[in-house]
Amino acid sequence: MIDVHLRPGREKQLLRGHPWVFAGAIRDLDPKTPAGTTARVRSSDGTVLAVGYVNPRCTIALRICAMGDVALDEAYFAARLRDALALRREIAASGTDVYRVVNGEGDFLPGFIVDRFGDVFVLQCLTAGADLLRESFVAALRECCEPRGLVDVSRGSVRTAEGLADREEVLIGTVPERQMVTEQGISMAVSPGRGQKTGFFCDQRENRARLRQMSSGKRVLDAFCYSGGFAVNAALGGARTVVAVDSSRDALDLLRANVDAQGERVAPGVVEIVRAKVGDYLRATEETFDVAVLDPPPLVRHRGDLRQGARAYRDLNLWAMRRLVHGGMLWTFTCSQHVDAESLRRVVSEAAVAARCSAQIVDTLGPGLDHPVASAHVEGDYLRGLLVRILRPTRL
Repeated sequence: MIDVHLRPGREKQLLRGHPWVFAGAIRDLDPKTPAGTTARVRSSDGTVLAVGYVNPRCTIALRICAMGDVALDEAYFAARLRDALALRREIAASGTDVYRVVNGEGDFLPGFIVDRFGDVFVLQCLTAGADLLRESFVAALRECCEPRGLVDVSRGSVRTAEGLADREEVLIGTVPERQMVTEQGISMAVSPGRGQKTGFFCDQRENRARLRQMSSGKRVLDAFCYSGGFAVNAALGGARTVVAVDSSRDALDLLRANVDAQGERVAPGVVEIVRAKVGDYLRATEETFDVAVLDPPPLVRHRGDLRQGARAYRDLNLWAMRRLVHGGMLWTFTCSQHVDAESLRRVVSEAAVAARCSAQIVDTLGPGLDHPVASAHVEGDYLRGLLVRILRPTRL
């Protein structure tokens, strides 16, 4: 473990609980320090403040794991995991064995993501520090969770920025290509570690359940449907018709399996599956809907892409609004960290003007309770959504 000193006056954010320290705030980080090296963080006068790990190549040069001077060993990770599991035991819905166990900085474990799929777990190590600490973390996970299978599927833009290659490696037992899990009593087929994210969008659980309650008799569009979490819930909620659109053949295969898994609870023909790019489908179709769910992949991966990405979000929302009937409800989401709540509202407002309709914000939407966010870490609140009611111009 090395020692790094902050510049005078640059400890305020850290003392407020923010888990990131930017390169400009550090006085003496040697650029040759190996990425992921654990570090004892000191104020400019030498007082020990915290421990974490560094990466000199990144703007976020230091990620804080704990305040004070503690060892980042198996005992540390086991204590953090026990705290994380205690929260999940309190909030996990009855009949649910698929949820997020570790949410990075939100569980004070920066760089680590763990999702549970029954007795199989999926791990992501998103930073160089998480990579180097993986052995101790996995030992603690084995002790606390006793997984039958554990796969490390570490990939994405954060790893690229950290100078890391993508990785897929089974660490414990075996991991099936497809596994049945249960979400609030609903059987769902998932592919642990494959496809998007870790194989399932655990963060949308509460939003799916709420859509189910509001779908009776409705014609529903599930755009970017992936494995059909929203589509299945809408069908089980009594939707008259559900049109599920995605461009991925593998995703739609999972969707078919998930519809079939419901048996007689979903009548034949209720769910219509369309393989297409969502933008192309929205422009080409003449069908209208009572409800539309718009949950695209991140369209803004870097701050420099914000203007172009905002246009893409606006265009998608514009065409979704045009396909909704008077009084229709749009569930619109962004999982792009750089699109904040104000930006999403602006996107919806501009789309409504272009679609020549009025938009009422009925509610704000976000991730489930298994995705906690550290109070000082607003950047961790990545999933944002709005429930929007669309009204057409009244002609007297």
